[in-house]
Amino acid sequence: MSGIGLHTGEESKVRLLPTDIPGFHISWFDQSDPPITINAQQVRHTPLCTTLEIGKHKLSTVEHMLAALVGCGLTHVHIQVSGEEIPLLDGSALCWVESIQKVGYSPAKTPGRAVPVLSQPLVIHRGDSVITVIPADKFKVIGIIDFSYQAIGQQMFSIELSPNNFVKEIAPARTFGFLDQIEALKKQGLVKGGDLNNALVCTGDSWLNPPLRFKDEPVRHKLLDLIGDLAFIGLPKAQILVYRGSHALHADLVTAFLKNCSIA
Repeated sequence: MSGIGLHTGEESKVRLLPTDIPGFHISWFDQSDPPITINAQQVRHTPLCTTLEIGKHKLSTVEHMLAALVGCGLTHVHIQVSGEEIPLLDGSALCWVESIQKVGYSPAKTPGRAVPVLSQPLVIHRGDSVITVIPADKFKVIGIIDFSYQAIGQQMFSIELSPNNFVKEIAPARTFGFLDQIEALKKQGLVKGGDLNNALVCTGDSWLNPPLRFKDEPVRHKLLDLIGDLAFIGLPKAQILVYRGSHALHADLVTAFLKNCSIA
């Protein structure tokens, strides 16, 4: 897959390959170094995306691709990349999902990573945002957002995740932004590659580039981001409710999981 990065505005390329090693592993096209397994300790928060620091490399906006991998149930993947940012494509995980489905799946030759199992409830705060987590038999997520922009307002969406549900209900949801914030973000060196083909743009009481794929597409995309940010540990046996989530809050959640989960 090739395309433009949301924040760098530069062309980059990704190739997904099968591997016998459990987990997700990254290497660069122009280097002969062996693939490096991604983990939560590599996460570096940057505004509006999740960035990995892997040795001398930084790789931004990994969340949509990782959401597609873990959401589709993939467990053993070698990711080859060029550049410093994963291409945004259409702003969702749908292009990744469609390409994965086109190539097809095969059974892994080795067991996948162990699943995190939560033994007690968790509550994580960051400003006026909060995540609550309780143990459960299956992975369920509930997202709530609350924006002053009339076109979005308050939205809630919940889903018990499976590969089929992810592909149908979460993967198509696109990233979104606000017209009155674009210039300020550009001055910060962000969203250089954003346009009306890869992001929904809210003007306040309407959308600059309708139609939406779902009436509640923004909250579904927030859950897409959460799923991608959980890919570093795997989808846990837990029910997660997130109010006004962010990549920084998701990183706090992953850290809390690592401290409080057993591995099954």
